Amino acid sequence: MSSLNPVIPLLREDRMPHIWCPGCGIGTTVNCFARALTDSGLDLKKTAIVSGIGCTGRVAGYMKLDSFHTTHGRAIPFATGLKLANPDLKVIVYSGDGDLMAIGGNHFIHAARRNIDLTIICVNNLTYAMTGGQVGPTTPEPALVTTAPYGAFEHTFSLPFLADSCGAVYVARWTAYHVRQTAVAMKEALLKKGFSFIEILAPCPTQYQRRNKLGDSLATMQYYREKSVVKNGADTRSTGIEFQSEIVCGKFVDRERPTWLDAYNNRHATAIGASYRPYPWRD
Repeated sequence: MSSLNPVIPLLREDRMPHIWCPGCGIGTTVNCFARALTDSGLDLKKTAIVSGIGCTGRVAGYMKLDSFHTTHGRAIPFATGLKLANPDLKVIVYSGDGDLMAIGGNHFIHAARRNIDLTIICVNNLTYAMTGGQVGPTTPEPALVTTAPYGAFEHTFSLPFLADSCGAVYVARWTAYHVRQTAVAMKEALLKKGFSFIEILAPCPTQYQRRNKLGDSLATMQYYREKSVVKNGADTRSTGIEFQSEIVCGKFVDRERPTWLDAYNNRHATAIGASYRPYPWRD
């Protein structure tokens, strides 16, 4: 079977079937991720995946990689420690919009500012799906959610703009409909040195779609197809999402700047002298 489907060797089949609802878009993103890993040529023995709490947080447990399922909102600081302790690792954070942008938002901001060498994949279903469908930092006005029964009214984050303004070196957004583009973006982010961020909009038929009477996941995929506009290089200030409005997709940022570890080593090498060894325990 693995010869027919290149994704199978990267999955922990003993943990199947997965817990995601029928029509959930997270599984589609995992398929893209597995293909991106295969195409990237990375050494999987030197690749680790970290996730937080929530529906997307279960991804780490299904991948046949060194994986860490951490506490709510703490995936990025955990991944930062993992990367700095072993800089040879490729470290991926795979989690949802609530985990990364609400309780984990401050960690996201400063990891991007510092340019920690991490690949961040955020599956955005516009709500806290696992815990009952509450309002989240990306829930658009006036969507109905359990904690805003008369409609969401808070200003939302535009995740590409947030990542860009904080200093991420790679920023892209796609939807669960754009499987080829998502896989390519994931591969590019995996091979990019520095803080890379990909947002993937995905349907949540059990909570968000049902409560807002938006139909099933097929209807959401049709919405993604009809309303998505690809604008590579677009100003991230124009990438906000409103309720059932146009979705700006594409690769928005691809730049170079020193990672935190490179900047740290360069500063200390200059201050201490040529004899400075950044990793003396490896000698």
